[in-house]
Amino acid sequence: MTDFPQLAFSFPHEPDYAGAPFVAAPSNEAALAWLDRTADWPDRRLALWGEPGCGKTHLLHRWARRTGADWLHGAALRGVPDAPARPLAIDDADGAAEEIALFHLLNAAAEAGLPVLLTGRAAPARWPVRLPDLASRLRAITAVQIAAPDDTLLRVLLGRLLCERRVPVPEPVQDWMLRRLPRQASAMREAAALLDNAQLVAQRPVTRPIAEAFLAPLLTASDEISRSAPRDEAAMTPLL
Repeated sequence: MTDFPQLAFSFPHEPDYAGAPFVAAPSNEAALAWLDRTADWPDRRLALWGEPGCGKTHLLHRWARRTGADWLHGAALRGVPDAPARPLAIDDADGAAEEIALFHLLNAAAEAGLPVLLTGRAAPARWPVRLPDLASRLRAITAVQIAAPDDTLLRVLLGRLLCERRVPVPEPVQDWMLRRLPRQASAMREAAALLDNAQLVAQRPVTRPIAEAFLAPLLTASDEISRSAPRDEAAMTPLL
């Protein structure tokens, strides 16, 4: 493998949730169906959950734009928030800074008859909360999983992430990456970030040797093992 200087760069990158259309796939079919019928949510609450990078935040932004919802982040929830005047979209709600804040928001939204959409890495019933009343409310929330992406979605996601960062990668190199990288959306995001850095460091277009050098932390097996290993297709059961 060719050696390249591994310089540390930290460039903030904000995904284009507004400009990029959401790609429908079997893994997110159930979530899309529920988001299209907000009026049918039990108790006007819904939670989307799944692995990092699976599309939860993109869907949250999409729903917030359509409904005029206020977007909030769990890490910013503290104290007793003001009563909401519009629907609520709470991203990473499982990471609420203070449980009491999330508890009050859910109660206030219920009193006002406003829908609430939350996201987290696990279903709300499994969030490790200490406040008994909040735990009770979370257990009652309808939870819809966004399952692991299939090969087609991973390919589309990788291409989009590279395009967003303006990192041209030849299709054969992308094919090689998809065979070697973990089959997770988060791995595609990390790979795009690493190749963004690689392009700057190498000062030339990304080739397979460059990709192999900079993606070393993510690569899980040799080409031969990857080609011969059986695919582990994720089982997907829509929660409709």
